[in-house]
Amino acid sequence: MEGRRGYAVNELDATYLARAVELAARALGDTAPNPPVGAVIVRDGRTLGEGWHHRKGGPHAEAEALRAASESGEDVRGATMYVTLEPHDHESTMPRCSVAVIEAGIARVVVGALDPNVRTHGQGVERLRGAGVAVDVVEDPASLALIERFAYTIGSELPFVTLKMAMSLDGYISPRGGTYRVTGEAARERVNDLRAAHDAVMVGAGTVRVDDPLLTIRPHRTRVKPYARVVVAGATPLAPSHRVFAEPAGAPPGAYRPTIVLAPEPGAREVDLRAALIALRAGGIETVLCEGGPALAGNLLAARLVERIVWFVAPAFLRTPGAVPVLAGADLSALGNGWAFDEVERVGNDLMITARLPHV
Repeated sequence: MEGRRGYAVNELDATYLARAVELAARALGDTAPNPPVGAVIVRDGRTLGEGWHHRKGGPHAEAEALRAASESGEDVRGATMYVTLEPHDHESTMPRCSVAVIEAGIARVVVGALDPNVRTHGQGVERLRGAGVAVDVVEDPASLALIERFAYTIGSELPFVTLKMAMSLDGYISPRGGTYRVTGEAARERVNDLRAAHDAVMVGAGTVRVDDPLLTIRPHRTRVKPYARVVVAGATPLAPSHRVFAEPAGAPPGAYRPTIVLAPEPGAREVDLRAALIALRAGGIETVLCEGGPALAGNLLAARLVERIVWFVAPAFLRTPGAVPVLAGADLSALGNGWAFDEVERVGNDLMITARLPHV
């Protein structure tokens, strides 16, 4: 990692900043519309306090770390604070973290990423430096990844859409029209984690009819705002007996919203996906994980409504008569070749590839 304005960032700094990222990730999906943030306070190689932003309306990460240090009887004066996002320095429901850090006597702050909100970008760092606190701003990829969705939604009327699909090596999701699990258990566990990190999961009506999924998070989580299950329907109504419309067994009261069905406008054959997503965002849904099926996935991509793809590839060949391809119907030629792959990982026996949509 590289620092700025003359302060050295070493391997020890990288270790503590990575710990702050780990703490922040505990609240993924719970802090929206705020970003997840983690903080660690250290002196002479010893951790004095840790904290993270648990949920909107709760104390910020810096305040949590300072409180933890105080409750342990630690004196943080002259210590270093590692925080994934610059301490906030604007009017809000919470006291300014920049002021709290200064008043606590922190001598140095290592910041993983600047606030992407143009109205507040750099203000926390400026206040800290103006008070004599040494500040090292790091373009840390892990810290930036934490705020990817936040950075998008603050400037858009749309939610951040992640498209998850799974396919065989030859590009099929099933050797036939019925239910088929192309990936293994480890990949399915990863998808469960993806659901938990978003406000809603979305599928097409075909997926509901064929797979009859629950679309729940396991184990059920108590969230600040209820989790949403969204079905993009066609002209043919869905039977209310499908499991996606049932209250999930064992879920805490209020853990899930009533299932949202997006239906075409009168006289239309298909749902206006952009308008539907704008409506979801207006209803408080900041992030959406789409899990297909093939037609919905292709239409979202063709309309450039996807910000990130998570593609699982299974070590199998499924092409047979009647095999179902991973994408169907949509013309994707306009997307071009500008996708930026940023992660390739083996998950069990499968391969997971992630990429961001290019903006032109």
